Amino acid sequence: MLFRMTMLSFRVPDEEADAVQHWADALGVDRSEILRDALHRHLVVLSGEADAERWQQQPATDTERSLEAIADWGPAEDWSDWNDAAR
Repeated sequence: MLFRMTMLSFRVPDEEADAVQHWADALGVDRSEILRDALHRHLVVLSGEADAERWQQQPATDTERSLEAIADWGPAEDWSDWNDAAR
């Protein structure tokens, strides 16, 4: 799968630039890879926070929650006697 890439450019304090370069050298990767990964992780966090806010603003309906009761059923049978079967 090919991803289209866009060049981003931004300034950071010298200490952070040095830290990124240190980790890039230590890990044997380009600085860009570390920055792409950090940006991606941060965007995932922000997306999760936005999802949580949407869930609070618009909770699940009764229909959407209809399967909650059976989620607590657990296993249909007690399989503990099979603990030694693979030995």
